[in-house]
Amino acid sequence: MIRVKVCGLTRECDVRAAAALGADALGFILAPSPRRVTLERAASLVRGLDPFVARVAVLSDPTEAELREVIGSRIFDCLQFHGGEEPGRLAGLPLKTVKAFGVSGREDLERVEIYAEAADYFLFDTKAGGASGGTGQAFDWSLLSGRSFSRPFILAGGLGPENLPRALEKVRPAAVDLNSRIESATGVKDAVLMARAILAARRSNMDETRGDS
Repeated sequence: MIRVKVCGLTRECDVRAAAALGADALGFILAPSPRRVTLERAASLVRGLDPFVARVAVLSDPTEAELREVIGSRIFDCLQFHGGEEPGRLAGLPLKTVKAFGVSGREDLERVEIYAEAADYFLFDTKAGGASGGTGQAFDWSLLSGRSFSRPFILAGGLGPENLPRALEKVRPAAVDLNSRIESATGVKDAVLMARAILAARRSNMDETRGDS
């Protein structure tokens, strides 16, 4: 079953819509980003949310004090690291961890396995123009085709309703991460695009189930 995460949420109406549409996880960016929210804002956005929807904090090279504050807030179920964090920084944390990797070529996958003992999940996003994530661009999915990793991985990078079925034909991730391609403006999710993308992921699950029967 491919899970769906909606990331870069900044508005309460989008949080409620994503949950109502069946998103498995919601991502709140606490790192520098046009979609950045404060910890206080994230707490407000998740208030009253279904307890079975996972809440993910997106971080990039947080200080020890920042990391303690995020964990101590008890808002989140998972920490997603997008910076240059070394494996030891992720090890032993009390929440599930995701290590994100920006991908533009095969060489970007060479260091993935050094995080095998530290991260619970890997995430592969698009690296473009010095940015890893939030670019609205997809990377070459064939770089992942036929590869196996020691941890389940999440596919990100320019995924939306128009290209998600094709991406899932090429790659079978544990989950997909939706952000800029389901927006009408930066940080503003489009309910129709979000619904279509989540439906595309669910259809892929149904097609796989039928194929196994």
